[in-house]
Amino acid sequence: QVQLVESGGGLVQAGGALRLSCAASGRTFIPYAMGWFRQAPGKEREFVGAITWSGGMTYYADAVKGRFTVSRDNDENTVYLQMNSLKPEDTAVYYCAVRKTIGIRAKNYDYWGQGTQVTVSS
Repeated sequence: QVQLVESGGGLVQAGGALRLSCAASGRTFIPYAMGWFRQAPGKEREFVGAITWSGGMTYYADAVKGRFTVSRDNDENTVYLQMNSLKPEDTAVYYCAVRKTIGIRAKNYDYWGQGTQVTVSS
């Protein structure tokens, strides 16, 4: 099993920035890809970005491309989501998740964190 804990959420004004962290523990010696998802009230969970084990490949949703960056530090078992130029529509609970290979479908991820709230005021 892999345990995931997100942190770094909060309240920020539009145009601001936040960096989310996702710390993994447990069976972290097994290579895994990491994904970030978000869920706004009344909406389905949606893909934000993902990164391979090596960090050599990343994918992003069109809504965040050019503004958000996913990175990882495998020595620290931590994945990051740098969010710049935030918009009110980015307001959501952000989750990190783990699966063996990179993907964009939430249902294919095996382990999830508890989520961290990001609120962007206009």
